Amino acid sequence: MIYLFIALVLLVLAEVFALLTVCRRGHSYWKLLRQYRYAHRGYHGRELGPENSLTAFREAIRRGFGCELDVHLMKDGRLAVIHDASLLRTAGADVLVEDLTAEELKQYRLEGTEEEIPLLEEVLPLFEESGLPLVVELKAERGNHDALAAAACEVLDRFRVLYCIESFDPRCIRWLKKNRPEIVRGQLSENFLRHGDGGNMPKVLLWALGNLLTNCLAKPDFIAYRFSDRNNFCLRWCRLVYRVQEINWTIITKEEMREAESAGNLVIFQDFDPRL
Repeated sequence: MIYLFIALVLLVLAEVFALLTVCRRGHSYWKLLRQYRYAHRGYHGRELGPENSLTAFREAIRRGFGCELDVHLMKDGRLAVIHDASLLRTAGADVLVEDLTAEELKQYRLEGTEEEIPLLEEVLPLFEESGLPLVVELKAERGNHDALAAAACEVLDRFRVLYCIESFDPRCIRWLKKNRPEIVRGQLSENFLRHGDGGNMPKVLLWALGNLLTNCLAKPDFIAYRFSDRNNFCLRWCRLVYRVQEINWTIITKEEMREAESAGNLVIFQDFDPRL
């Protein structure tokens, strides 16, 4: 009798685990998205141009790569293409991008150059013209996840661009599931506890996010996982059971690229030319 009880408990736990990690598969856009490698924040470097700059995106396009970029929602509802909420690292200013308007944003320059911080609406025409795809990361701050996702979709709808959307915040992806199910959506993740990311969030929540236990909220089409953490059991489960597409970030060598692609994963790369 005890063995039957244990078997039932294990069966229930397995069912709960499967429901928590559920993914969607079979989106028709994968046939196109899989054809490309993606330059992390554009094709940038000391001799090329700053990350997430128009120059970096033009350089990626010139080489035939898709791009990954980061989007923040400003206080006037416009969208800035920049990775950090603070401009301190990229523009030398101790100010948060969410506190700026588009007009105020234009007074700052990237990494000591003449490059402005672009708006999403300024970047998208480059990819509309080239036909190359984008991985758009939504950077939610201060609980603006729904407003950010809605604003990003509104701008993307104005351009004929092939893209998918990802975020570390599952609430952004949940909004897409509910309101724009036709869009390819992805959950970004890593081993947060190992890398010390996640700010002041409770460790149990970071553990759950790192093990994709919030997939039930968003039912993602893909998982974008840190390359060095890719042996995560829950990630393997999602790939095996749900056949979900995996994207690896950030690939920094040809050897890593070959390893990721041999497993069928897409790559977001930086600091080398995959063509060489």
